[in-house]
Amino acid sequence: MAEKITPRVEDFPQWYQDVVLQAKLADYSPVKGCMVIRPNGYSIWERIQQEMNARIKDAGVRNAYFPMFIPESFLKKEAEHVEGFAPEVAVVTYAGGKDLEERLVVRPTSETIINSMFAKWVQSYRDLPLLINQWANVVRWEMRTRLFLRTTEFLWQEGHTCHSTLEEAESFTLQMLKMYREFAENVLAMSVVAGRKSEAEKFAGALRTYTIEAMMQDGKALQAGTSHNLSDNFAKAFDTQFLDKDNKKKHVFQTSWGVSTRLIGGMIMTHSDDKGLVLPPMLADTHIVIVPVVPKAAMGPAVYEAADKLAAAIKEAVSVKGLPYRVGIHVDKDEQKQSGWKFHEYELIGIPVRIELGPRDLEKQQAVFTRRDKSVKEFIPLADLPEKIGNELASMQKELLEKARSHRDANTYEVDDYDTFKKMLEEKGGFYKVSWSKDREAEESIKADCKATLRCYVLDENFEMINSNKPCFKTGKKDGNVIAIFARAY
Repeated sequence: MAEKITPRVEDFPQWYQDVVLQAKLADYSPVKGCMVIRPNGYSIWERIQQEMNARIKDAGVRNAYFPMFIPESFLKKEAEHVEGFAPEVAVVTYAGGKDLEERLVVRPTSETIINSMFAKWVQSYRDLPLLINQWANVVRWEMRTRLFLRTTEFLWQEGHTCHSTLEEAESFTLQMLKMYREFAENVLAMSVVAGRKSEAEKFAGALRTYTIEAMMQDGKALQAGTSHNLSDNFAKAFDTQFLDKDNKKKHVFQTSWGVSTRLIGGMIMTHSDDKGLVLPPMLADTHIVIVPVVPKAAMGPAVYEAADKLAAAIKEAVSVKGLPYRVGIHVDKDEQKQSGWKFHEYELIGIPVRIELGPRDLEKQQAVFTRRDKSVKEFIPLADLPEKIGNELASMQKELLEKARSHRDANTYEVDDYDTFKKMLEEKGGFYKVSWSKDREAEESIKADCKATLRCYVLDENFEMINSNKPCFKTGKKDGNVIAIFARAY
């Protein structure tokens, strides 16, 4: 049986590490800063890929693959880009038994290698828009790492597109941001705030960076996805031009956007508890486990037969429920492990629904039903269970989002002055919605003073920045302010 999980209130970072390790989601690699994603964790990533891929393709984007090695000269073509990634870059200098003529960068992101190909592929306005995505690994040499949240190597998707106008690029940038927000809420059951990054926090080489920010149970923020309007910065660096309808050569305007395995860490910290992983049904591989409780071997055949019959009835009932995923059911007939061990294990790894069925239950024509997020046992008639399961899975998905949204709203505070902000940040954590003057020097001062960062300028439902008529909470400036969120973050 797994070791005891550290309570969240005692040590939240240790609790997170305990859940990841004991639920067998990931483990530490022999290479410092890297992780091994175990089958329990990789099945979640597969579900994320499946759901995200469908949305990406619905947007007209096609998948491709580009090399992980990038000529160092490519990275240097866009000055702001190379400066932004310089500390994180891993470089290959020796291969094939000799020093390389040109050093190769292990991709921290693929803007430069992809732009070298876009420059070849785009010739005319007829080639636009060009919409490409890739699922890949990237390497960023991080000094402080934490499983899923920040590792030297991680998995992600990165989309890259070319457009004929800046307006089209901006529209697509926001389209993908909206997709990420919908995905976070409807698949991960994470409530997020959509916003725009400050100049200090935007992607290196971008005109604008948009983000979705989630609040974890400890009140810290997690950047869950970003979408960048690159304007024509990379197009000019790589001379990616097209002949327009007016017979003039013009540079394309581009976007890039991505989410990573960090989403798994965010999902864990949003929903899980001191018993282990709580997994939204949309991300589960196995949704229901039926555990036959057999006190004597002679009772086994009858209980196993009833469990199989119940599994078949549930599978038939949920197939007509219209759930947006295939429902996985497992009947655990392993006689080497005690029932109590199994109950603990299935709680730990986050199976959404557990059903216990023993000889006495058969006599009463009932079973014990437990939903993972509620951990309350109910005695349900066998005849009612198949119909109940589909409803409970749908309710669990919805209620996890509602709980996350309630937690975020309850821990979001509006403050008008810096002293109040600092005091509350130390006492409560959470998100702080403030009037902000977009002063970069003041932003850096706050970060140095209290380790809080400007998460985003908040966007309204039309994805426009929200103006503020109040003085800036830090500088006192009265005009041209916007609503922003500050928080400590992962």
